[in-house]
Amino acid sequence: MNLSAPTQLIFIISLVIALIGLLAALGVLAFIPLAAVWIVLIAYIVLAGGCLVRGA
Repeated sequence: MNLSAPTQLIFIISLVIALIGLLAALGVLAFIPLAAVWIVLIAYIVLAGGCLVRGA
């Protein structure tokens, strides 16, 4: 399995999702029904998918 660097778009998307998770953990975004740890996990999965799929 060859890993490649994620594209800049995938990196920015995962960064935005991770920041939303961080803000949810701090209570700034209290209206989000998911726990903050799940939001950050989604961000990590998006980033890992960007590394695994070439050209994503």
